Amino acid sequence: MRGPDRQQAALFSYVSPDARVPADHPLRPIRQMVDRVLRELSPLFQQMYAAVGRPSIAPEQLLRTLLLQVFYSIRSERLLVEQLEYNLLFRWFVGLSMDEAIWDHSTFSKNRERLLASDVATAFFQRVRHYAEEAGLLSDEHFSVDGTLIDAWASMKSFQPTGTAGPSPDAGRNPTVDFRGTTRCNDTHQSTTDPDARLYRKGGGQEARLCYLGHVLMENRHGLAVDTRLTLATGTAEWDAAVHMLHHLPGTRRRTVGGDKGYDTPVFVTAVRAHHGTPHVARKARGSALDGRTTRHPGYAISQTLRKRVEEIFGWAKTIGGLRQTRHRGRDRVGWQFTWTLAAYNLVRLRNLQVAT
Repeated sequence: MRGPDRQQAALFSYVSPDARVPADHPLRPIRQMVDRVLRELSPLFQQMYAAVGRPSIAPEQLLRTLLLQVFYSIRSERLLVEQLEYNLLFRWFVGLSMDEAIWDHSTFSKNRERLLASDVATAFFQRVRHYAEEAGLLSDEHFSVDGTLIDAWASMKSFQPTGTAGPSPDAGRNPTVDFRGTTRCNDTHQSTTDPDARLYRKGGGQEARLCYLGHVLMENRHGLAVDTRLTLATGTAEWDAAVHMLHHLPGTRRRTVGGDKGYDTPVFVTAVRAHHGTPHVARKARGSALDGRTTRHPGYAISQTLRKRVEEIFGWAKTIGGLRQTRHRGRDRVGWQFTWTLAAYNLVRLRNLQVAT
């Protein structure tokens, strides 16, 4: 028989959020890894807060919430808080009961400076990397580097001559600006919205955009990010960031470093060899800095195949993690978001590797 369509809600619930989440839900192993990392970061959190005063929202809960924002491609913190109001899965992951009140979205803005000052994103990223290292999932011999453009949260109309206040306000909030016949460059112009953003062209025939450059050092065994950098968009930023990341790798054993043709320059190749590395970068058709002593070995061809997996990191970060265009302004904030997003990628990758084994 047909059941009645009752609209009366129950007054009490005796089922916990944990019981409502399936045992095989993909967030469960991630929650276990996150809890372990946050426990290890507890001394850092203790230093961030005063010993007396009114208790604040636990930083562990704020950070778990920010991970959910990356995992589920939530574009704003207002929508993120709205999800926490009624999404039981989100409440379980963050560690909230069904009846706990949710904080205001401005809480993230008020705590962001504290998280930036303590560089929590880098500390979290390093602990996740250490977790992968303990599991034997990281290679200490074979790496790849690459960089990607991250569009700044600034309009091209804000790119004005240095010292000006911006477009003329006589046409309203979105005035018509004609750039035809004008020469604009980073030496004479600056964005009034995000002064750290730089006008940059990725290659010939492509448009110039206000952006930052994000850099990743990937180990080749399982495609995990082992280091990150976010820099201003300049012509040498990719080489400088790659060398800086290689310099911070532990140990002194010789390593291979894969890369695309943009890294086939005498400056980068010489710097890699100075840091006990073998440059396995793609060769240019003319003027290559490599010769047959490097390319004749079978490992070179393997590195050229595996180095392309770094594009999977950038693809996930931009389509899922929301890094196609940053939500923040300023190099420090964008860099925090970049590192945090790649830490989230490593968590997802580790979860998949654990399931596969």
